[in-house]
Amino acid sequence: MATKQSRLKAKTKTGSCHRCSGLCCRYFALPIETPTNWKDFDDMRWYLAHENTSIFVEKGDWYLNVHNRCQYLAGDHRCAIYEIRPKICRTYKTDDCDFTGDDYQYQMHFTSEEQLSKYMKIKFGEKVLDRLKGRAKPKRKARSA
Repeated sequence: MATKQSRLKAKTKTGSCHRCSGLCCRYFALPIETPTNWKDFDDMRWYLAHENTSIFVEKGDWYLNVHNRCQYLAGDHRCAIYEIRPKICRTYKTDDCDFTGDDYQYQMHFTSEEQLSKYMKIKFGEKVLDRLKGRAKPKRKARSA
């Protein structure tokens, strides 16, 4: 009689994971608060100023996407610590994963600070980025009498 573990290994070898290149192990996405004001968007500009990041909106929820492969993704696209992998990896389902599922239908996807700035101009008006320029100006010293 096959054990649960051996059945799982067999399914993985013959199923989707066997043919996949570890797409789900090449990034992670963290939920972030929905931006409501200029400061929130300005913070997001900072996220996008870093390499290998993007921001996307899916079903009304905002996420920071960090494109950074897992250190345990081996050359054969298998998990090098499969038996002791984190719980989030153990609960991951292949029903709608990056390999077997449809392409993501992001409502919005920002891959650069420039894209987000364009969106900010639409949302807050053409002069929204003037606030940044205003910060760069040195403050005047008070005149002495």
